[in-house]
Amino acid sequence: MSQVSVEEEVTEELTGGEFEREPVPHSKLKSWKSFLGMYAGEHAAGTEFMIGPLFLTAGVSAFDLIIGLLLGNLLAVLSWRFLTAEIAVKNRLTLYYQLERICGKKLVIGYNLANGILFCFLAGAMITVSATAVGIPFDMEMPKLTDTMPNGMTWVIIVILIGAVISLIASKGYDTVSRAANWMSPAIVLAFVACGVVALNQLGVTSFSDFWNIWGEGSEPFPGQIKYTFWHVVIWSWFANAAMHVGMSDLSVFRFAKNANSGWTTAAGMYVGHYMAWIAAALLYAVYLKSPEAQALLSNGEAPPVAPGPLAHNAIGIFGIIAVVLAGWTTANPTIYRAGLAFQAIMPKVSTFWVTIIAGTVATVAGLFPAFAMKLLGFVALYGFILAPFGAVIVFEHFFHRQAGIVKNYAEVANVKYNKAVLYSWAISFGLFYFISLQLDVFLSFVTLPAWLLCGVLFLVFSKSFKKKIN
Repeated sequence: MSQVSVEEEVTEELTGGEFEREPVPHSKLKSWKSFLGMYAGEHAAGTEFMIGPLFLTAGVSAFDLIIGLLLGNLLAVLSWRFLTAEIAVKNRLTLYYQLERICGKKLVIGYNLANGILFCFLAGAMITVSATAVGIPFDMEMPKLTDTMPNGMTWVIIVILIGAVISLIASKGYDTVSRAANWMSPAIVLAFVACGVVALNQLGVTSFSDFWNIWGEGSEPFPGQIKYTFWHVVIWSWFANAAMHVGMSDLSVFRFAKNANSGWTTAAGMYVGHYMAWIAAALLYAVYLKSPEAQALLSNGEAPPVAPGPLAHNAIGIFGIIAVVLAGWTTANPTIYRAGLAFQAIMPKVSTFWVTIIAGTVATVAGLFPAFAMKLLGFVALYGFILAPFGAVIVFEHFFHRQAGIVKNYAEVANVKYNKAVLYSWAISFGLFYFISLQLDVFLSFVTLPAWLLCGVLFLVFSKSFKKKIN
């Protein structure tokens, strides 16, 4: 056995096989097929059953939805391939350990806590989605679009049971998460295709013009929702996963990739999930909107409920229930895994298993409250806006540290607990553009890219300035 192999085995033993604070060794690298299954499963998943219908509540037109999603998802794939995957295979570190080397332990604790909690809330929304399917045989009352609190004991019990199962799967590590996604994703993709075909038939679509006319020129948004235009769709779909790509969270995933070309596998998630599945789910909701129940609610000025379980069940029966349950799992599993890694960075002495169980518990509690799922468009925009600028620090340091003349991994090299350049850069960019969003009523996703760019530039400027003062 070679010395390299011995070192890799020792490293794996010390890190529990997840390499939270070590580069992933060569023997543990995975082919593009592992990422293809994971991204297809994760993004043709629970969120899609919510997001597709929510686009309709925002009154999108056919052009805005179909062409806007085409462009926005392309921008997301390019971000993963040329930013996230590129940096991940160079360093092979988790986001959390890499940030610690740049920011310092004290500063990164706050980031990791926020990151982990936000991931838990997202996973909680997916537990909510699965619960809407599991509750059908029990005649459970479904949450409404405006609901915030749990609506009954049946709901609470179902959410807790689903959360427990998902947490146990995620706690087994990346290999188990990846295998689960590979097992479930083909069935979920087939379910979305079947839902779309059945919905088209129920809507009486016989030509492309009929399909286009489902959305037509758009409509007024439902009560409590904002109007989405073409650019809302493009920018929102680009930054729906801002924390993962430009925010660099998926460094933790792509550190296992053999090369950066594995980043192209995200296209399976974007165009099978964030394109086909969103549109298929929107078609399901379009069918429901024609029902007497939905029309009565609209005539009373109320928004019809968006409950994925009943929508899929009405289209494809028992298979729809199973698909929605699995779809919630395949999103919640890797999300809880990422949250566990965030908490692991705060509590490095606690095993990966237990931090993931903690993350799963928080996600399950969040899943009890339907608001996270029912306000998913706004929540996803907010969490990407909060976390993405930290990714700019990693990107700008990686690509421009030589040109800017700054020290790479400054906190580690200088042995400082927190890097003021990072703190000031994020606080200024976040504060400025969040203020603009609130005061000028600007759609939050519209200011995510400017905030990201400003944070990266300020990081270089402040790093250079503080370095001079130290010298």
